[in-house]
Amino acid sequence: MTGNDEEIVSILQKNLQNDDLKVTTQELSFTDVTDIKDNDCLIVVTYTYDDGEVPEPALDLYEDLEGIQLPGRVFGVCGSGDTFYEDFCVAVDNFEKRLLKTGATKGAQSVKVELFPEDDDQDKLREFSKDLVRTVKENV
Repeated sequence: MTGNDEEIVSILQKNLQNDDLKVTTQELSFTDVTDIKDNDCLIVVTYTYDDGEVPEPALDLYEDLEGIQLPGRVFGVCGSGDTFYEDFCVAVDNFEKRLLKTGATKGAQSVKVELFPEDDDQDKLREFSKDLVRTVKENV
């Protein structure tokens, strides 16, 4: 809605491509769980809506993850939010919990960004990317 998550995706894409990884980006509203099964790693970038809810565009994927197993897949979750709200970036936590239930491996600590990613957030996203790459290489 604000472009903050799109910037996070752009940063992650650059980081991962610098490690010579093939990166495919897709809006959550167009992502199907079958798409996930064809990849070694899944990164979810989401904002939190209303009172800590998963946003509507991500809801189908979030619900579909409940009935699937993804052993051997690595995942990471990050997103933006506003600390003005009590439920700051709760959708990030919800996706992480849901993905853990699929049997996928958490490849990096989740990153929560206050609004637009500043320099310190970019550093966190760089570490996030490195951790994901390391975890994927260990699990392949």
